[in-house]
Amino acid sequence: MQINGTGAIVTGGGSGLGAATARHLAAQGARVAILDFDGARAAAVADEIGGLACPVDVGDEQAVAEAVARAADWIGAAPRIAVNCAGVGLAGRIVGREGKLSIDVFERTLRVNLFGTYHVMSHAARLMMETEPTDTGERGVIVNTASVAWEDGQVGQAAYAASKGAIAAMCLPAAREFARTGIRVMAIAPGLFHTPMMEGLPPEVTQKITADIQFPGRLGDPGEYALMVSQIVENPYLNGTTIRLDAAVRLPPK
Repeated sequence: MQINGTGAIVTGGGSGLGAATARHLAAQGARVAILDFDGARAAAVADEIGGLACPVDVGDEQAVAEAVARAADWIGAAPRIAVNCAGVGLAGRIVGREGKLSIDVFERTLRVNLFGTYHVMSHAARLMMETEPTDTGERGVIVNTASVAWEDGQVGQAAYAASKGAIAAMCLPAAREFARTGIRVMAIAPGLFHTPMMEGLPPEVTQKITADIQFPGRLGDPGEYALMVSQIVENPYLNGTTIRLDAAVRLPPK
Protein backbone atom coordinates (compact mmCIF):
# COMPACT_ATOMS: atom_id res chain seq x y z
CA MET A 1 0.00 0.00 0.00
CA GLN A 2 1.19 3.47 -0.83
CA ILE A 3 1.95 5.63 2.21
CA ASN A 4 1.88 9.04 0.54
CA GLY A 5 -1.54 10.63 0.90
CA THR A 6 -2.82 7.88 3.21
CA GLY A 7 -4.38 8.43 6.63
CA ALA A 8 -2.72 6.73 9.60
CA ILE A 9 -3.25 6.40 13.33
CA VAL A 10 -0.36 5.60 15.66
CA THR A 11 -0.92 4.78 19.32
CA GLY A 12 1.82 5.61 21.78
CA GLY A 13 2.94 8.18 19.25
CA GLY A 14 4.08 10.67 21.85
CA SER A 15 7.39 8.93 22.51
CA GLY A 16 9.65 5.99 21.67
CA LEU A 17 8.71 3.62 18.88
CA GLY A 18 5.39 5.34 18.30
CA ALA A 19 6.88 8.81 17.93
CA ALA A 20 9.49 7.51 15.48
CA THR A 21 6.75 5.78 13.49
CA ALA A 22 4.56 8.89 13.42
CA ARG A 23 7.47 11.00 12.20
CA HIS A 24 8.51 8.47 9.56
CA LEU A 25 5.02 7.99 8.15
CA ALA A 26 4.47 11.75 8.05
CA ALA A 27 7.78 12.20 6.23
CA GLN A 28 6.53 9.67 3.68
CA GLY A 29 3.44 11.78 3.07
CA ALA A 30 0.90 10.18 5.43
CA ARG A 31 -1.63 12.20 7.39
CA VAL A 32 -0.98 11.00 10.94
CA ALA A 33 -3.20 11.07 14.03
CA ILE A 34 -1.43 10.29 17.32
CA LEU A 35 -3.30 8.51 20.11
CA ASP A 36 -1.44 8.67 23.41
CA PHE A 37 -2.21 8.69 27.13
CA ASP A 38 0.21 11.61 27.53
CA GLY A 39 -1.59 14.44 25.79
CA ALA A 40 1.31 16.90 26.07
CA ARG A 41 3.78 14.55 24.39
CA ALA A 42 1.26 13.65 21.71
CA ALA A 43 0.65 17.33 21.00
CA ALA A 44 4.38 18.04 20.76
CA VAL A 45 4.93 15.34 18.13
CA ALA A 46 1.72 16.23 16.30
CA ASP A 47 2.78 19.90 16.08
CA GLU A 48 6.15 18.81 14.72
CA ILE A 49 4.69 16.67 11.92
CA GLY A 50 1.49 18.55 11.18
CA GLY A 51 -0.61 15.78 12.69
CA LEU A 52 -3.47 15.43 15.16
CA ALA A 53 -3.08 14.65 18.86
CA CYS A 54 -5.79 12.57 20.56
CA PRO A 55 -5.22 12.04 24.29
CA VAL A 56 -6.70 8.63 25.13
CA ASP A 57 -6.39 5.65 27.44
CA VAL A 58 -6.32 2.76 24.98
CA GLY A 59 -7.55 0.46 27.73
CA ASP A 60 -10.88 2.33 27.67
CA GLU A 61 -12.86 0.97 24.71
CA GLN A 62 -15.33 3.85 24.51
CA ALA A 63 -12.53 6.40 24.63
CA VAL A 64 -10.77 4.55 21.79
CA ALA A 65 -13.97 4.54 19.72
CA GLU A 66 -14.24 8.30 20.10
CA ALA A 67 -10.55 8.91 19.38
CA VAL A 68 -10.54 6.76 16.22
CA ALA A 69 -13.69 8.51 14.99
CA ARG A 70 -12.09 11.90 15.67
CA ALA A 71 -8.98 10.84 13.78
CA ALA A 72 -11.07 9.71 10.80
CA ASP A 73 -12.93 13.04 10.76
CA TRP A 74 -9.65 14.93 10.80
CA ILE A 75 -8.11 12.73 8.09
CA GLY A 76 -11.25 13.12 6.02
CA ALA A 77 -11.52 9.39 5.46
CA ALA A 78 -11.01 6.12 7.26
CA PRO A 79 -7.37 5.58 8.27
CA ARG A 80 -5.83 2.89 6.07
CA ILE A 81 -2.84 2.42 8.38
CA ALA A 82 -3.10 1.64 12.10
CA VAL A 83 0.01 1.07 14.19
CA ASN A 84 -0.28 0.03 17.84
CA CYS A 85 2.74 1.08 19.89
CA ALA A 86 1.04 2.06 23.16
CA GLY A 87 2.06 -0.13 26.06
CA VAL A 88 3.50 -0.46 29.53
CA GLY A 89 6.48 -2.50 30.69
CA LEU A 90 5.51 -3.29 34.25
CA ALA A 91 7.48 -6.02 36.02
CA GLY A 92 6.73 -8.19 39.01
CA ARG A 93 7.22 -11.78 40.11
CA ILE A 94 4.07 -13.87 40.21
CA VAL A 95 4.77 -14.51 43.88
CA GLY A 96 7.26 -12.06 45.30
CA ARG A 97 8.86 -11.50 48.63
CA GLU A 98 6.81 -12.44 51.67
CA GLY A 99 4.20 -13.98 49.38
CA LYS A 100 3.21 -10.70 47.70
CA LEU A 101 1.17 -11.34 44.55
CA SER A 102 1.27 -9.27 41.36
CA ILE A 103 -2.27 -9.78 40.10
CA ASP A 104 -2.75 -6.00 39.86
CA VAL A 105 0.32 -5.76 37.60
CA PHE A 106 -1.02 -8.57 35.42
CA GLU A 107 -4.43 -6.94 35.05
CA ARG A 108 -3.08 -3.48 34.23
CA THR A 109 -0.51 -4.81 31.78
CA LEU A 110 -3.07 -6.80 29.84
CA ARG A 111 -5.57 -3.95 29.91
CA VAL A 112 -3.14 -1.55 28.26
CA ASN A 113 -0.99 -3.81 26.09
CA LEU A 114 -3.48 -6.45 24.96
CA PHE A 115 -6.93 -4.95 25.35
CA GLY A 116 -5.67 -1.57 24.17
CA THR A 117 -4.29 -3.13 21.00
CA TYR A 118 -7.51 -5.08 20.46
CA HIS A 119 -9.66 -1.98 20.97
CA VAL A 120 -7.75 0.10 18.42
CA MET A 121 -7.51 -2.76 15.92
CA SER A 122 -11.25 -3.39 16.18
CA HIS A 123 -12.36 0.20 15.66
CA ALA A 124 -9.77 0.91 12.95
CA ALA A 125 -10.65 -2.27 11.04
CA ARG A 126 -14.36 -1.46 11.12
CA LEU A 127 -13.70 1.87 9.43
CA MET A 128 -11.26 0.32 6.96
CA MET A 129 -13.87 -2.24 5.92
CA GLU A 130 -16.20 0.57 4.84
CA THR A 131 -13.68 2.15 2.43
CA GLU A 132 -13.17 1.47 -1.24
CA PRO A 133 -10.22 -0.83 -1.98
CA THR A 134 -7.12 0.50 -3.67
CA ASP A 135 -6.18 -0.65 -7.16
CA THR A 136 -4.35 -3.58 -5.50
CA GLY A 137 -7.45 -4.64 -3.58
CA GLU A 138 -6.21 -3.40 -0.21
CA ARG A 139 -8.33 -1.51 2.27
CA GLY A 140 -5.88 -1.22 5.13
CA VAL A 141 -2.88 -2.44 7.11
CA ILE A 142 -2.74 -2.98 10.86
CA VAL A 143 0.63 -3.35 12.60
CA ASN A 144 0.63 -4.43 16.25
CA THR A 145 3.62 -4.42 18.59
CA ALA A 146 4.60 -7.64 20.33
CA SER A 147 8.05 -8.12 21.91
CA VAL A 148 10.85 -10.66 21.98
CA ALA A 149 9.59 -11.29 25.52
CA TRP A 150 6.80 -13.17 23.74
CA GLU A 151 9.34 -15.97 23.30
CA ASP A 152 12.15 -14.98 25.71
CA GLY A 153 10.23 -13.74 28.73
CA GLN A 154 12.50 -13.13 31.71
CA VAL A 155 11.87 -13.57 35.42
CA GLY A 156 9.41 -10.88 36.46
CA GLN A 157 7.97 -10.57 32.94
CA ALA A 158 5.08 -13.02 33.20
CA ALA A 159 2.49 -10.27 32.72
CA TYR A 160 4.41 -8.47 29.98
CA ALA A 161 5.25 -11.69 28.11
CA ALA A 162 1.63 -12.84 28.35
CA SER A 163 0.37 -9.57 26.88
CA LYS A 164 2.88 -9.61 24.03
CA GLY A 165 2.44 -13.33 23.39
CA ALA A 166 -1.28 -12.77 22.96
CA ILE A 167 -0.62 -10.01 20.44
CA ALA A 168 1.58 -12.38 18.44
CA ALA A 169 -0.96 -15.20 18.74
CA MET A 170 -3.90 -13.17 17.46
CA CYS A 171 -2.00 -11.91 14.41
CA LEU A 172 -2.80 -14.87 12.15
CA PRO A 173 -6.48 -15.33 13.07
CA ALA A 174 -7.02 -11.57 12.69
CA ALA A 175 -5.31 -11.62 9.28
CA ARG A 176 -7.47 -14.56 8.21
CA GLU A 177 -10.64 -12.85 9.37
CA PHE A 178 -9.90 -9.59 7.57
CA ALA A 179 -8.46 -11.18 4.42
CA ARG A 180 -11.82 -11.17 2.65
CA THR A 181 -12.01 -7.39 3.04
CA GLY A 182 -8.45 -6.66 1.94
CA ILE A 183 -7.02 -5.74 5.33
CA ARG A 184 -3.62 -7.11 6.34
CA VAL A 185 -2.51 -7.66 9.94
CA MET A 186 1.12 -7.95 11.01
CA ALA A 187 3.03 -7.82 14.28
CA ILE A 188 6.55 -6.68 15.06
CA ALA A 189 8.40 -8.13 18.06
CA PRO A 190 11.11 -5.59 18.91
CA GLY A 191 14.17 -6.56 20.87
CA LEU A 192 16.03 -4.06 23.06
CA PHE A 193 15.45 -0.55 21.74
CA HIS A 194 16.57 2.90 22.82
CA THR A 195 13.23 4.08 24.24
CA PRO A 196 12.24 6.08 27.35
CA MET A 197 12.08 2.82 29.32
CA MET A 198 15.77 2.22 28.62
CA GLU A 199 16.99 5.82 28.89
CA GLY A 200 16.58 5.97 32.65
CA LEU A 201 18.89 3.04 33.32
CA PRO A 202 22.45 3.51 34.63
CA PRO A 203 25.19 2.99 31.99
CA GLU A 204 26.43 -0.22 33.67
CA VAL A 205 22.94 -1.72 33.52
CA THR A 206 22.56 -0.79 29.85
CA GLN A 207 25.97 -2.34 29.14
CA LYS A 208 24.89 -5.59 30.77
CA ILE A 209 21.64 -5.62 28.83
CA THR A 210 23.29 -5.00 25.46
CA ALA A 211 25.89 -7.73 26.02
CA ASP A 212 23.51 -10.35 24.61
CA ILE A 213 22.76 -8.39 21.43
CA GLN A 214 24.61 -10.11 18.58
CA PHE A 215 24.96 -7.74 15.64
CA PRO A 216 24.84 -4.84 15.55
CA GLY A 217 25.81 -4.89 19.20
CA ARG A 218 23.76 -1.93 20.37
CA LEU A 219 20.25 -0.95 21.32
CA GLY A 220 17.88 -0.64 18.41
CA ASP A 221 17.05 2.79 17.09
CA PRO A 222 13.31 3.59 17.10
CA GLY A 223 13.75 4.73 13.50
CA GLU A 224 14.56 1.12 12.59
CA TYR A 225 11.21 0.03 14.00
CA ALA A 226 9.52 2.81 12.01
CA LEU A 227 11.32 1.63 8.87
CA MET A 228 9.95 -1.88 9.42
CA VAL A 229 6.44 -0.47 9.73
CA SER A 230 6.76 1.32 6.40
CA GLN A 231 8.17 -1.79 4.74
CA ILE A 232 5.19 -3.81 6.00
CA VAL A 233 2.76 -1.21 4.70
CA GLU A 234 4.41 -1.08 1.29
CA ASN A 235 4.92 -4.84 0.81
CA PRO A 236 1.50 -6.38 0.01
CA TYR A 237 2.68 -9.96 0.57
CA LEU A 238 3.45 -9.47 4.25
CA ASN A 239 0.48 -10.71 6.21
CA GLY A 240 -0.45 -12.75 9.27
CA THR A 241 2.94 -13.15 10.91
CA THR A 242 5.17 -11.71 13.64
CA ILE A 243 8.61 -10.39 12.71
CA ARG A 244 11.37 -10.33 15.33
CA LEU A 245 13.35 -7.10 14.99
CA ASP A 246 16.12 -7.84 17.45
CA ALA A 247 19.69 -8.07 16.06
CA ALA A 248 19.60 -11.80 16.95
CA VAL A 249 19.27 -11.21 20.69
CA ARG A 250 17.96 -14.00 22.94
CA LEU A 251 17.12 -12.80 26.42
CA PRO A 252 18.59 -14.75 29.36
CA PRO A 253 16.33 -15.81 32.27
CA LYS A 254 17.35 -12.74 34.30
